[in-house]
Amino acid sequence: MSTHRHTAIEDVHALLIGSSFCAVGLTLLKAAGLVTGGVAGIALIISYMGDWPVGTVFLVLNLPFYILAQRTLGWLFTAKTLATNLLLAGLAWGLPFWLKVERVDPIFAAVFGGTIIGMGILALARHRSSVGGVGVLALYLQERRGISAGKVQMATDCLIVGAAFFTLSFDKLLLSIVSAVALSAVLIANHKPGRYAGY
Repeated sequence: MSTHRHTAIEDVHALLIGSSFCAVGLTLLKAAGLVTGGVAGIALIISYMGDWPVGTVFLVLNLPFYILAQRTLGWLFTAKTLATNLLLAGLAWGLPFWLKVERVDPIFAAVFGGTIIGMGILALARHRSSVGGVGVLALYLQERRGISAGKVQMATDCLIVGAAFFTLSFDKLLLSIVSAVALSAVLIANHKPGRYAGY
């Protein structure tokens, strides 16, 4: 089977769509007072503790992972990941002005928010980008060691969501676990080693 690589326009479109999905998912989770896995989850936990903007916290937390990305996955991947993170930070800042979420059912936010973030991460991964953080490590292990990115994501997400035990009520902690599982399930089902060759 011949491989047709993505064009630059297709990459830009994917980065915009993937970042938008992640930003909407984070907005739903924050409106419900939930967290999820990855650096996004850590950013949400910190934002609850100090009322800081999620997008800014997310961008700062990702700084060390750009070094890992450059050394393991190359400059192009790192540049796309940085662009994605800047987009995501901007969207996270702008969404409260464009999308007013006054009430959201926590169960819906957990399932749909986690799933749409997973779909955003999937779109980014298939165009050689990521939201940074754990995603960089997960993609590296899948490409170089054949370990499922979804399983790596789920394992680390459990640790991160577990850290929210000190900031969330028990019911919100359980729903946050549901969110992290929904996110990882998208990657486990759709981003298996050797399945995709568009880059």
